Amino acid sequence: MSTTQTGNTSNTASPAKTQRRAPEQTMQPTQDIVNYVREYARQKPDVASLWCLGLGIVIGWKIKPW
Repeated sequence: MSTTQTGNTSNTASPAKTQRRAPEQTMQPTQDIVNYVREYARQKPDVASLWCLGLGIVIGWKIKPW
């Protein structure tokens, strides 16, 4: 008697092996956010500068000493 495969070989990998990530694929959310903000500022410098101005005014108003 010969055995045949159904073609579905995805079940042959062990769960521990599939959950490991290579060192270059590690998650870096802080770096991703920084890159996104930089790219957005390059595409829309006027909007980014207005956000910076608005945040500066609000933060300056909140930390005023008097």
